[in-house]
Amino acid sequence: MRKIRHNIRLWVLTGLAATLIYGCGMYSFTGASIPPQAETISVDYFPNNASLVQPTLSQVFTDELQNKFLRQTNLRMVEGTGHLHFEGSITDYRTEPVAITGDDRAAMNRLTISVRVLYYNEFDEDSEFQRNFSRYYDYDSNLSLAQIENEAIEAIVQELVEDIFNQALVNW
Repeated sequence: MRKIRHNIRLWVLTGLAATLIYGCGMYSFTGASIPPQAETISVDYFPNNASLVQPTLSQVFTDELQNKFLRQTNLRMVEGTGHLHFEGSITDYRTEPVAITGDDRAAMNRLTISVRVLYYNEFDEDSEFQRNFSRYYDYDSNLSLAQIENEAIEAIVQELVEDIFNQALVNW
């Protein structure tokens, strides 16, 4: 009989906790604050408007941004304009030396990617933004950009997408 009472109390407490969490509306286990009435998201294709164009970067970036929101939220991806909407472009893609040796040679190079993001939230205009995001990847100058480019793009895009997700939904 004691065990049954204990189990009932446990179920009641679990139910209350779930109700409180759900009732708060803008909570998710990823830390994202999503308006409870938001059901859809849209991410426009991010064209590469940088002076140096890497042919696959636009698609890689757009796909990863879409996938992040599909993996981390319950929002449904839609064509056109969703309740939450992202658009923008890749504005910079460049490599430059960042560490010079004693004989004026580059010891390290840096690949930098920048994107301009416009975020619209149908239910919370205060969270909307237009902002530039930029990340970089340092690599040994003994390696060519072609040797590290895929790895570097993957790492940079992951960081950019995380920054955008956090700015839009985690309110950092």
